[in-house]
Amino acid sequence: MRLTVCGATGGTGREVVRQALEAGHEVTAVVRDPARLPDGLTGARVVTADLTDPRALRSAVEGRDAVISGLGPRDRAQARAGVAAPVTRVILAALEECGVRRLVAVSAAPLGASPPGDPFLDRRIVTPLVRAVLRDVYADLGAMERAIAESGTDWTVMRPPRLLNGPVTGRYRTAVGANLPAGRTVARSDLAHAMLAVLDDPATVGRTVGIAY
Repeated sequence: MRLTVCGATGGTGREVVRQALEAGHEVTAVVRDPARLPDGLTGARVVTADLTDPRALRSAVEGRDAVISGLGPRDRAQARAGVAAPVTRVILAALEECGVRRLVAVSAAPLGASPPGDPFLDRRIVTPLVRAVLRDVYADLGAMERAIAESGTDWTVMRPPRLLNGPVTGRYRTAVGANLPAGRTVARSDLAHAMLAVLDDPATVGRTVGIAY
């Protein structure tokens, strides 16, 4: 496939680019600072773009089969300012202008309801506490999800729990339209693996997908 990855220098974005290249996809990596892209990802076409301007994304998006976004706020200060939602609206505008329909984006598990079978500690203490502490982050991601859902794209939103570093295992669980019970962590590499896997899965179009170990 011809893929464009936004947020390609982030932890998840780098993994998406690396795994997509290894799978033989044609990859365009959209970055603000090309120096932050690891040397091992030099097989990608790199486009330096201001993600506040949809016109700057035209060359990166036009003619692509799909766009994968690993964008999100790096901290609460960015979340309060609004990062994920406004930047995603720019991406959506570029997709509409260029006629590209498929979009896969990263959000977060706490935006979804606690699933049946979730342990009491997770359901009553851990998840509410995380939502309260990171409320600015989830407000930004919630606005991003609403913008995506209201768009005309064939979208899928991935909702992982706490992200870890580590190798690809392929031993993760997914659930369309739901979170996973006792789903506390997943590696960025496995999240990237799942994002690539849902690209051609029609059952995930217009749906959120929970992922966790």
